[in-house]
Amino acid sequence: MSTAPLWTSQAMARAMRAQIQGVLPEAIAGLSIDSRTITPGDAYFSIKGDVHDGHDFVAAALKAGAALAVVEKAQREKFAPDAPLLVVDDVLAGLVELGIASRARLNAQVIAITGSVGKTSTKEALRRVLGAQGPTHASAASFNNHWGVPLSLARCPATVKFAIFEIGMNHSGEIDTLVRMVRPQVAIITTVEPVHLEFFAGIEAIAAAKAEIFAGVEPGGAVVLNRDNSQFARLQKQARQLGISRIVSFGAGKQAEARLIDVALHPDCSAVHADILGHDVTYKLGMPGRHMAMNSLAVLATASLVGADLALAALSLSQIEPAAGRGARRVLEVAHGEATLIDESYNANPASMAAALNVLGSAAVGPHGRRIAVLGDMLELGPSSPALHRGLNEAIKANHIDLVYCCGPLMRNLWDALSTGKRGGYADSSADLEAQAVAAIRAGDAIMIKGSLGSKMKTIVSALEKRFPGKAAHDEAAV
Repeated sequence: MSTAPLWTSQAMARAMRAQIQGVLPEAIAGLSIDSRTITPGDAYFSIKGDVHDGHDFVAAALKAGAALAVVEKAQREKFAPDAPLLVVDDVLAGLVELGIASRARLNAQVIAITGSVGKTSTKEALRRVLGAQGPTHASAASFNNHWGVPLSLARCPATVKFAIFEIGMNHSGEIDTLVRMVRPQVAIITTVEPVHLEFFAGIEAIAAAKAEIFAGVEPGGAVVLNRDNSQFARLQKQARQLGISRIVSFGAGKQAEARLIDVALHPDCSAVHADILGHDVTYKLGMPGRHMAMNSLAVLATASLVGADLALAALSLSQIEPAAGRGARRVLEVAHGEATLIDESYNANPASMAAALNVLGSAAVGPHGRRIAVLGDMLELGPSSPALHRGLNEAIKANHIDLVYCCGPLMRNLWDALSTGKRGGYADSSADLEAQAVAAIRAGDAIMIKGSLGSKMKTIVSALEKRFPGKAAHDEAAV
């Protein structure tokens, strides 16, 4: 890839219709909206957040080496006349304009991903697969909202061959706005599940909101849909109504173009045999779980659609591994041996919770080890929330989970449904449950921790890692 700067300050000013103040450097190396993570040469966007106004941190950003700051006209008087600034009416709107300009200069294959579950892991798998075949850019972390998508677009170098963007939502209309910036050649919907029910009448309404991704697909583009999902026919119909003729489905059913023929699920990985658009492919997937195997079909179908080498793409899947908070594993050094920590603390909904319990059910344990689930509230589920929490008991029984720790008022519904022998402990908050969970671990155990971000289950992960220093499990298995 060329070593050209990400942007010139002049190009940024033109794209955002910004006024220039002070002396600006010619080259901009990167973009940041957080003054604490500034790398010298970055442009700092002083966005107003829910809690903080980024304008309060402009001085800190410039002191940390920011090449310039993007500020709003109404606050420019706060800064020295010679401060290097790009002045706009609204900073977030300026970032959106820069993202749109970035997309306009791209000559890449652009992919957009949405879905109730599996967006980030699918994006990361595509990053790994396509990154082995050419310069590739992908959204950082879960930058999939009203500021994350334009920031990810604006950060995309002009010279990449592949660009992958994650698009999220919890209200209708959100995806439509974002996908029109991204304008993908390929759009993926991993699955549609009952999440964000607080804001939607039901799963059909969620499917309609996810289908907004079709509105931004470039002429002649394709969509990749989960044929095993209850909403497939609805999504397929919507895509066709918008003039999209290339609809590729993935799943276990015979009609799927990316079809699972067989999968051998192991504690730390999976062996997959599939038919991908008429090609027989056998590969190792470096993550456990049937849900991961299913999404790998979408990854390979997409790789094929954007012109990547399918055999090489399949080979790359052995190297992927779960991200922190999304299934990453750690070996904990405990008294008389080791235990396995499975960190699923980033987020949760009924579908991802069932998938994580399935993975825990197949996790290897020692001679006297137990499979322990530490579960926090699943949020934004609306009136059906109590029943959905109680319903997790079925997956707990089916996967032979030995012990369950519950945290939060919603998880009280599951706690009350558990058989007495499976009850490990209950507390109203993760901070209150921490000591119980740490005290429970013994040699041979596998412990999985999961909950919605707001339930702060990362607190318990951190406590275990601090109490039992260990090592990442990469060297033991392909995870």
